[in-house]
Amino acid sequence: MSPSTFRTDVLAGKRILVTGGGTGLGKELAKAFAAQGASVHICGRREAVLQEAVAEIEAGAAHGGKAAYRICDVRNAEQIDAMVEGIWQDDGPLTGLVNNAAANFISPSAEISPRGFEAVRSTVMDGALHATLACGRRWIAQGLPGSVVSMLVTWVWTGSPFVLPSTMAKTAVHAMTMSLAVEWGRHGIRVNAVAPGPFPTESAWEKLAPIPKAHVGAASDEKVPMARYGRMPELCNLLTFLMADGCDYLTGATIPIDGGHHLAAPSTFAELGALTPQDWAQAKEQVRAKAEQEKAQRSTG
Repeated sequence: MSPSTFRTDVLAGKRILVTGGGTGLGKELAKAFAAQGASVHICGRREAVLQEAVAEIEAGAAHGGKAAYRICDVRNAEQIDAMVEGIWQDDGPLTGLVNNAAANFISPSAEISPRGFEAVRSTVMDGALHATLACGRRWIAQGLPGSVVSMLVTWVWTGSPFVLPSTMAKTAVHAMTMSLAVEWGRHGIRVNAVAPGPFPTESAWEKLAPIPKAHVGAASDEKVPMARYGRMPELCNLLTFLMADGCDYLTGATIPIDGGHHLAAPSTFAELGALTPQDWAQAKEQVRAKAEQEKAQRSTG
């Protein structure tokens, strides 16, 4: 990652929780926060993954930045509340929360099982709600300001076929963002969201483009007006801006960062309609294999 364009200690003294921060975008954000002086907390269900992530984050930490992890299933409200309380007691009140934990997969909507829908909805929608409330209640009770940023997608404005559970869940978090911005504004709590376009990460793209024929539409750089994928420092800079002091009047916004993708072309998975039943069977098997691998990591972590 190239250096931030911000002052290197811009987040010194900040304490930020990044849910699902052990991999993908969440880990990159946590690395950027710690490199700029923040005390970063990440959470997830795979301890070995979290341990490796903390070591990587702390290797680049500066200006008092540090990292710690906690085992937590964000689908469980009690676990989230206990985690947040533990952070409050051990490290002090959080100043920021990034709702990053997510689950997603491509599938014809008619073939989505109740279990599959539940897995995505409980991680994305329930997890964001419970984490936001766990922090918000404490901020309000103690008269403290806070910043919540949820990681969304441009589908919250357009919808998207073939990723229906994620589209529904993230649209709910978009509504939460606007609603709580109004309700909590008087407490000095800002609630915003970011909608990234295609920023390649291994953990996400293995499920959204598990076979070559699925690498179209929202996962393609050919239709992005800037003719490229997003670069991780660009996303980290936006999140740093939202977590730093200086933009206290910004709340209730979902900010797209996609090179103009959603304005110029379908930033959805509509083109997956060209996949054959055989293609879908192959994609489903690849996604299932990845899920089994992650499950095994949790049981041995």
